[in-house]
Amino acid sequence: MDPSPAAGSGGRGPAQELAARLAAIEEDVRRGLLRRRRPLLRRLARLRRRPRPRELEALAREAAASRAAAEARRAALPRPRYPEGLPVVAHREAILEALARHPVLILCGETGSGKSTQLPKLCLELGLGAAGLVGHTQPRRLAARSVAARLAEELGSPLGDLVGYQVRFNERLGPRTAVKVMTDGILLAEIPGDPLLERYEALILDEAHERSLNIDFLLGYLKRILPRRPDLKLIIASATLEAERLAAHFGGAPVLRVEGRSHPVAVRYRPLAGRGEERALELPEAVAAAVEELAREGPGDVLVFLPGEREIRECAELLRRRHPPHTEILPLYARLSAAEQDRIFHPRGGGRRVILATNVAETSLTVPGIRYVVDSGLARIARYSHRSKVQRLPVEPISQASARQRAGRCGRLGPGICIRLYAEEDLAARPTYTDPEILRSNLAAVVLRMEALGLGRVEDFPFLDPPDPRLVRDAYHTLRELGAVDGRGRLTGLGRELARLPVDPRLGRMILAARAEGCLREVLIVAAALAVQDPRERPHEARAAADRCHRQWEVPGSDFLAFLRLWEAYHEQARHLGRSALRRWCRERYLSFLRMRDWHDTHQQLLALVKDRGWRPNTEPAPPDRVHRALLTGLLSQVGMQKEGREYLGARGGRFHLFPGSGLHCRPPRWVMSAEIVETSRRYARVNAAIQPQWLEELAPPELLRRSHGEPWWSRDRGAALVHERVTLYGLPVVEARAVACARVDPAAARALFIREALVGEGWKGEPLPFLAHNRALLAELAELEHRARRADILADEESLCRFYDERLPPEVVDVASCRSWWRRASEVERRALYLTREALLRREPAEVSAERFPEALELGGLRLPLRYRFEPGHPEDGVTLQVPVAVLNQLRPGPLSWLVPGLLREKVEALLRGLPKALRRHFVPVPEFARACLEALGPEPREEPLTEALGRELRRMTGVEVPPGAWSEEALPEHLRLRLEVVDGQGRVLGAGRDL
Repeated sequence: MDPSPAAGSGGRGPAQELAARLAAIEEDVRRGLLRRRRPLLRRLARLRRRPRPRELEALAREAAASRAAAEARRAALPRPRYPEGLPVVAHREAILEALARHPVLILCGETGSGKSTQLPKLCLELGLGAAGLVGHTQPRRLAARSVAARLAEELGSPLGDLVGYQVRFNERLGPRTAVKVMTDGILLAEIPGDPLLERYEALILDEAHERSLNIDFLLGYLKRILPRRPDLKLIIASATLEAERLAAHFGGAPVLRVEGRSHPVAVRYRPLAGRGEERALELPEAVAAAVEELAREGPGDVLVFLPGEREIRECAELLRRRHPPHTEILPLYARLSAAEQDRIFHPRGGGRRVILATNVAETSLTVPGIRYVVDSGLARIARYSHRSKVQRLPVEPISQASARQRAGRCGRLGPGICIRLYAEEDLAARPTYTDPEILRSNLAAVVLRMEALGLGRVEDFPFLDPPDPRLVRDAYHTLRELGAVDGRGRLTGLGRELARLPVDPRLGRMILAARAEGCLREVLIVAAALAVQDPRERPHEARAAADRCHRQWEVPGSDFLAFLRLWEAYHEQARHLGRSALRRWCRERYLSFLRMRDWHDTHQQLLALVKDRGWRPNTEPAPPDRVHRALLTGLLSQVGMQKEGREYLGARGGRFHLFPGSGLHCRPPRWVMSAEIVETSRRYARVNAAIQPQWLEELAPPELLRRSHGEPWWSRDRGAALVHERVTLYGLPVVEARAVACARVDPAAARALFIREALVGEGWKGEPLPFLAHNRALLAELAELEHRARRADILADEESLCRFYDERLPPEVVDVASCRSWWRRASEVERRALYLTREALLRREPAEVSAERFPEALELGGLRLPLRYRFEPGHPEDGVTLQVPVAVLNQLRPGPLSWLVPGLLREKVEALLRGLPKALRRHFVPVPEFARACLEALGPEPREEPLTEALGRELRRMTGVEVPPGAWSEEALPEHLRLRLEVVDGQGRVLGAGRDL
């Protein structure tokens, strides 16, 4: 708009003039005439709150310049010309009207209707592509390149000028580009940097019926942003689409149906005779028979739909043997180079072509010259099991919609014939549409992308088909395993870094770990290898030869490191060989040259990504363990422990075998990690390496590890309570039985054991602290009273002592080390509180324990020999022990020794009386009275005569009954009533001990 005040404003005031000019700029933004939408809207809002004339003038000039540039671009757009006879062209006026009136248009166009090439031209005719790009998405790189080339040709512009394309690792775009053809993955990758997709004025989502993860995510995301982008035009195009559901998804968007330019197609059913495993064996023969049948129908090329590359190779080999030289056999699948794929678009004159394709040719691509189709009815469809966490790649029957798509490929030029290698009844029983990928895939990457974009919960996102909640939970489990989300499902800092890497989250986690481990160079190479198909080929007919060739790059214990050797070998050859020689070198060594190149391109992209973030790969080779540790961070749930034979126990109880092509197959290690576990004929682990189980504990997020513990015990050597710990990860025993500090597991139990064993018991090793030394000495002194009195109720019991320490020690004291640490910083008052006293230890004062009754030594013939007391029935030293030097042993006499000590004499006398024969004993009852009377008469002092002689004399005096010497059974007395002798040498060593002198 003109920055000067509008003429004829009718005397409007400054406020009204400002509002009018702001409204005009905002209308231009809404109509899409001005780019950089968000900054402009922010400036407009700021000016409404706080008008600034100078800033308004500047904004008005920018708006005028931007609108003029858009108008100039619009004027420069070519006037499209449309091919005659295309059904889409016949509906041109209706499509243009619907686009002009509605933000969303759903176009159901049959195969051959021309929707892929004509819809971008219709957008250009409507003036779209001037203020922004017309984005056109395709599911596959091959389709994106071919559509862009065809569109550029029809517009008369070089590819990369008015029409460009962008696919992974390759783009051809220019400053004048108005139509950008790309894979849906490219559009998704642009969302973080352009959340409202403001680069685009119109978007065409082609082949939406395929319902890939990318397409479903884009459908939900576009529904979210359309209210904020009223100027954006969205066209959803497909051949076999559930249009009504999609129209309801976008709030009642209009639906246009365009019939295909299709001639009648005769369908013939030639079902395979075999089933199950026989099918793969009979498929090449059935294809060859069908091609021979069609060859008799007349000229025209044949398009054969097969499930995978292996089947294409087998059929190609058989067809080349059976058909004459002028029949050209052309494979077509996504991994082929662009040049080899382009061969199908440029027929050579004269001969028949047989094109063997996967479902890449089912949609998007229009292969010229096709008159006949052979449909195997099969496709390899990826399915992910949330229970086993295994990606399966089964070959499955295609849906009815896919069967119609395939048959439609042969009705483009004239009447066609489609031979289906399955029964008509079989087709009728198949599902109408193929299951959307979102219902059968691992959603970790989708959830990560949504969390990074702040799109809220997956359950609340407007997916056309909401994913299974179990798959959503599994995706969060995977991201939690990688450390990308926390326990509440919120994105972590590491998760935000992962989201910025355009690779699978597991590979991204490896790269982030490699930066920390110092092995970024090696992991980038390995991650790139894992992101593409394995370049090593193992043809069924030459597996042994291929394995011999590949063995030169094997590294013992690691298929991942074998990738590094192969990388070095290939690039060494690439430095010296030309392109054709390098191809030959790869072919002779059973390597796919195309996959090697794809590997190289992927690595270059990853290298550029990390360098953009300021990371620098290591220049010195990293140790293998560091490489494996970095890789393991992304493969924590893909580890296994060897069980019986060659079988491995994997995460969550799954079992698998090492793939026969693995370098570890012949010598399987105890523990492995695997790049992928895939279920085909059986469950195989591909690309493996030996690992140390302790790495799992070090690298896994703590919440994934499950720890269980046994009963704690006290370790005197370590001065702490220990417990056996078992650690598992997804059910795998990472640690079987490791002794760990109990304080880490159960501080209360550790403290109780420390007090009981180290402070109250004898479990303190080394120099004790002063309070403990004092308490032990006092306890030993007072314990002697119990030994002498032979009673266990004098000292405070163990529980009382434990309670004493527990009340005085702070809670953090749980072992010897923490006790020493606390003691160093404790106050004098706190220290003194730990000293025991005699009053605190004695439950009662033992008056019967005196020095007279229990002397410390015996006086025998002028010798003073020490005594030792022990109260422990059953122990060899129970009772009283007399320590005798060997030099004086022969001076001792049995008589004085039999008197024991005064404190035990009465008990001994009673025991001797009770041990008499019954005929004698009945004269001396009650025994306690006779024992007391005897001792009163004899006195407590030991005599030279034996105790039994003195007793016999006193009994005869009191009763007149004679007790013969042989009637006394002194050997039958309890051990503690017989004096124990311990003979020692001059150094105090015990030479012998016993109770018989």
